[in-house]
Formats: sequence, structure tokens, C-alpha cells
Amino acid sequence: MEVDSNLANVATKSIVVPGDVFKGLTDFVRGHGTYLDESGQLVASVAGIAKQLNKLVCVIPLEPVYTGQVGDTVVGRVTEVLSRRWKVEINSRRDAHLLLTAVNLPGGELRRKSAEDEKMMRSNLREGDMISAEVHSVYPDGSVSLQTRSLKYGKLFQGVLVKVPPFLIKRCRVHFTNMRCGPHVIFGVNGYVWISKRRDMTEDETGSFVDKTGPIGQDEFLAISRLRMCAVLLANRTIPLFEQSLQLAYELSIPYKVSFFKLLCSLTLAFIHKIFLQVCELANADVVERIGNRVRSCVLSNNFE
Repeated sequence: MEVDSNLANVATKSIVVPGDVFKGLTDFVRGHGTYLDESGQLVASVAGIAKQLNKLVCVIPLEPVYTGQVGDTVVGRVTEVLSRRWKVEINSRRDAHLLLTAVNLPGGELRRKSAEDEKMMRSNLREGDMISAEVHSVYPDGSVSLQTRSLKYGKLFQGVLVKVPPFLIKRCRVHFTNMRCGPHVIFGVNGYVWISKRRDMTEDETGSFVDKTGPIGQDEFLAISRLRMCAVLLANRTIPLFEQSLQLAYELSIPYKVSFFKLLCSLTLAFIHKIFLQVCELANADVVERIGNRVRSCVLSNNFE
């Protein structure tokens, strides 16, 4: 399908789907949501609204997707084992790649990777495994290359994944944290939050593929489950997720000794009107206008103390 790209001003918009080709462009700058095909034509990579500002042509997606930036901490799932690299799904328009040369071998050994290491790739990471990684580089087509050379990155064990819109993850100096309530949380900038057993941040780790979590006790399991429900609730209410907001939600949920399926509804009514002003101040984000009306309607339509 071809799209008439005679966009004379920023007010001009058109709906596009992946694969649509922008015709009639002679001098342009490729923006988000687009890529260049083999013939040099500009093609839409997501479904959304096409916009042009001066020479910049971009597509605003109907649903938010993650756009990689160098240095981002991400959580992803291995989808395929290829020659000397793994393909990783990171909630982006294109899968990321983790090169064999960009990982630490078990034991943290740093050396040139051999053919024997390539044969052992599937024993280290296989399809379905969860990993944490850092964005090493971003390619012109929007795909990214990952690296796990730091021992804080690598394969993830015994935890739960929470998927939220990427724009809700606040960019912080540190995205790995041990919550005061116990569990360890990784806030992936790509919208994937990993909640697992508490991690000893001062302990020397033996490698990025070694499981050192040990068994999870009942209290730890309940804390992980409650944190997950709190993260889902905050995301449903479009409240930014970071250490302070998640910890505050957890503390406010403590009095509610109900099943975790009912906890979501109870928390929605009990603390959403208390939390959003505090989150606004902590996140330095103007969330009052975005959720204020919804909070008021929630308060008016439900009788809670």
C-alpha cells in the first residue's frame, strides 16, 4: 500500500499500517516508526498516525512500544538461538540481538569465545529464558544489540514478569533494587518489570548464567505476589512505576488481608486517591491532570472510607 506523503505541514495526518510506503518524498529525515527498505523508500514499521515536521517524517504508534537507547536497562525473553547470537524479545518493534561475544561465560571468565562456546550456547540460554541486559548499540532500522558483560546482568531465575507500558517506567540512575518489603525488582525501561527473591547486592557473583537464588519461602512468595498486584494496579491507573511508588503501594496494601485476586479491586478503591499526589511529587511528572478525573469518578462512584 502506498501513502501520499505530500505533507505540507505538521497538521496533516494519515493512518498507516506496517509496510505502507511513503511516496513522493525526495528530501526527508527518517523518524520513529519508519525504516528504509532495500530500494531506499521510507516504510512505516508500526500502525499509527503519520506526521511530518519540516523534513522529519515519523509514525506515532496507536499503542506505545519501546524504542531502544544506548545504556538502557531492559528485561527480555529469548525467542531463538542463532549462529553466535540469541534473538531476544524486548517489547520493541524489532527483536534485539545478544551476541555471544557480548556475554560473560559461567564463572565470569573473560576470554575470546571459541567454537566450543558456540556449541554450548543453548545450554546457557535457550528459548523462553528471561534475561536482563543493557542496550549496547542501536541500528538504523530500530533494532538493538544487547550486552550482559556486567555480572549484574544475565539470566533471570525464579521470579514473575509484569508487563506495563514503557512510558510508565521512570528512568533512574539504578534500575536494580532490593525493596524494603523484601523482593528484588528490576525496572526494565522497555516496560518489563521482573520481581524475584531478594538479591545480595554486595556478594561477588559467579557468573551471569548461574542460579544462586535458592528456594523461595512462603513469606517471600506472598511478598512477590503482592508486589506484582500493586504493579498491575499502578499501571492500570497510568501511574509511573519506580521504587518509591511501588513501595508506597505495597505499604498501603498491607491492611487488606484478602485473596490476591480481590486485592486488586480493594486497593483500587482504598488508596488510589491517596497515592497519586505523592507519586506526582516523587516522579516529578505532571500526572494530576491525567488521572485526576478518573480518581474523582472512582471516589464518587464508590463508597469507601
